[in-house]
Amino acid sequence: MSLIRSLGYLRVESTDVPAWQEFGTKVLGMALGRGPAPDSVYLRMDELPARIVVTPGSKDRLVATGWELADFSALARLRDALESAGVAVKPVDDLADRRVAEAITVDDPSGNRLEFFCGAALDTRPFASPYGTTFVTGEQGMGHAVLPATDDAASLRFYTELLGFRLRDSMRLHPEMIGLPPSGKPLWMRFLGCGPRHHSIAFAPIPAPTGLIHLMTETASIDDVGRAIDRCGRHKAPMISTLGRHANDEMISFYVRTPSGFDIEYGYGGLTVDDPAWVARETTSHSVWGHRFFGGGEH
Repeated sequence: MSLIRSLGYLRVESTDVPAWQEFGTKVLGMALGRGPAPDSVYLRMDELPARIVVTPGSKDRLVATGWELADFSALARLRDALESAGVAVKPVDDLADRRVAEAITVDDPSGNRLEFFCGAALDTRPFASPYGTTFVTGEQGMGHAVLPATDDAASLRFYTELLGFRLRDSMRLHPEMIGLPPSGKPLWMRFLGCGPRHHSIAFAPIPAPTGLIHLMTETASIDDVGRAIDRCGRHKAPMISTLGRHANDEMISFYVRTPSGFDIEYGYGGLTVDDPAWVARETTSHSVWGHRFFGGGEH
């Protein structure tokens, strides 16, 4: 079993922080949080002070995904396991901006920055979406992140053997489908979980200039999803897919592009997993229905 409980937060650098504030509140239905940096945007989904932190930068990029552990002891055990395997582990210095008690950071085999933390502060103000949206978080975390991976075998070893994620399923990709030249070598998208959510992380050999393919956020009702689609129209947010239901995690969702250039999957009804009974298999269809991507491609 993984010491990691869930995806806790996302840290993003942006060339247009005000656009993120409008997108996060008026399109996604998140609430503004508070933080120590006045030029940053803190977006809330629940009782945590922020699930997405957007800071000003010279380019648009994912800075790090943050992963929550139960306590100091669990974080220390993870640090020891990583260091014993020869992984370079560094402390995270700016704990105040993350509102956590302790955190460490590592890079995965593809160079994706991961932060592991414990002791997250809670905001005493009740979460109130400007549109009444309720997000599915709690023990399932804030959703899932899909990261680019250049070495499938090394990534699988890192996430399963060192971090303790469970492989939930895989999907075979055609190179030309993701903008790569045809080859006889199979390419795989891997879906891994660390808690009840079907997957909290996935990785694939998909080019991602920002360092993130997409972030998924889940709502408590299909009406929340429908209202978000309406808001995309009102605020001219670029939807990049139709509504659809995924074959593996059963999520009913659509995709919208963020001001930073990566995508948000906005969904409802995701599958939860009973690990002792789960068998990892290959999913042969991207979606049961829908999810027509404008301009082609799959996520």
